[in-house]
Amino acid sequence: MENSKTITVLNNLLHITNDRIKGFERVEGKVWESYSDLKGEYDKMISQSKIMKNEIINLITERGGKADEDASSLAGNLHRGWIDIKNSLPTSNNDLETLENVVFGEKHAIEAYDNALKSGDLCKESSEVISDQLKQLRVSYNQFSNIEKYKSKDDE
Repeated sequence: MENSKTITVLNNLLHITNDRIKGFERVEGKVWESYSDLKGEYDKMISQSKIMKNEIINLITERGGKADEDASSLAGNLHRGWIDIKNSLPTSNNDLETLENVVFGEKHAIEAYDNALKSGDLCKESSEVISDQLKQLRVSYNQFSNIEKYKSKDDE
């Protein structure tokens, strides 16, 4: 396994993880009055993302690479910009749209992790760590993807 390929893939996943953290930081506090039952899960996702980031940085440095510690992806930057624009417009339910954006981001992260694992460019140890992180992403995605049950709160 070529270390440079592993490092490149890991840095790409680090960008995705940084996107998650930056996105979560923008959401915090916006939806908790309407959706307080999600606050604990959301806080868990933030902590989990920071742990994931440190794990990826460790994998990169252990392989002699330089981690792009605070870099994010172009797609993530564009998505956050679009969300900021949408949230500045008067709409019927910014809170619900914010939750839907969490789901969108988690789906994108899952796809990136799946692609990284399927690429064959990760060493065994990296594959194990990334596979464990993917399981965590799927749990958080499932938590937030059942948005229908939260929509009913708007009708109360």
